[in-house]
Amino acid sequence: MTHMRMLPSRRRRRTALAWLGAAIPRSRWVPVEWSALPGWEADRVTEAWPALRRSCERPMPGWTGFCVALRAAAPRSEAELRDWLQQRLQPHRVEAPDGQAQGLVTGYYEPLIEASRQPTPTMRVPLYQPPADLATRRPYWTRQQLDTLPAAQAGLRGRELAYVADPLDALILQIQGSGRLALTEPDGSRRVVRAAFAGHNDLPYKSVGRWLVEQRELRLEQASWPGIKAWARANPGRVNEMLWANPRVVFFREEALPDPSAGPRGAQGVPLSPGRSIAVDPTSLPYGTPVWLDTTEPLSSTPLRRLVVAQDTGSAIVGAVRADYFWGWGDVAEQQAGRMKQPLRYWALWPR
Repeated sequence: MTHMRMLPSRRRRRTALAWLGAAIPRSRWVPVEWSALPGWEADRVTEAWPALRRSCERPMPGWTGFCVALRAAAPRSEAELRDWLQQRLQPHRVEAPDGQAQGLVTGYYEPLIEASRQPTPTMRVPLYQPPADLATRRPYWTRQQLDTLPAAQAGLRGRELAYVADPLDALILQIQGSGRLALTEPDGSRRVVRAAFAGHNDLPYKSVGRWLVEQRELRLEQASWPGIKAWARANPGRVNEMLWANPRVVFFREEALPDPSAGPRGAQGVPLSPGRSIAVDPTSLPYGTPVWLDTTEPLSSTPLRRLVVAQDTGSAIVGAVRADYFWGWGDVAEQQAGRMKQPLRYWALWPR
């Protein structure tokens, strides 16, 4: 059961908090002063403005009034926006029901991968659209069955979206849930499109990194994405064995990329903003909630404190103080996301 301590306020605020308490059974929110947020005065909060505006395109319960005010606002400076937010939002320290206020933040990103519309000698690993019979079989075939059984493969025939060079490229797209494809068309033309999440085979995700640790192929500190790829290059005959340890398969749909500066759509239904969007457990933190994040840079003690917005979720993002930080796309984003596993505290900012 969720426990919340409420500051004295008008009846409307008590009603909003009562709804919120029922919506977040995995967390407890404790109201605090703005001075309790470490580094609040130092963040460039204007960089979070696009993420806030995107969440207001699909306002969640309790946010209509805030979003009406946001659409009419045009803050001219960091100080003006900070003051605007402080007038309208109340910070709450997010805790587990047992009072534990420290948790974990990992990172994710949008891969950018070379792909071909048709198979070639170097591009032979298919990415699939959802099979036509996906809804008729629950759970659907496992990864190993889809790779080896003719009956399972029949459902994938003709559903190829594109082809990539490496099975690990396909796996990282499935782990991240979406990605950008630098696509070569049959006529030789080139364009960048998005392979967006379109469903999965209804089986649990199993970490290939954890499998390698359990097989004593890697130590825990080596089981980052660069370490996994290095192991695969050194053990080509065992790559399928590693891949089949994860039975989940994700299917994609192609989307145009009209705004290259925007990320994929998260679970809230709005595009993610690099460095300003996080994935959360929605039973602990509702989508669209601004969050003050207090953690550190990957593999570092350098503080990472900033305003972000809860706009996504993931199968591994479970619990009160748990987040996945969206780094964006490109090589730096891949490196940072793959290394991020840091202690976390955060504060939810809720309308007054």
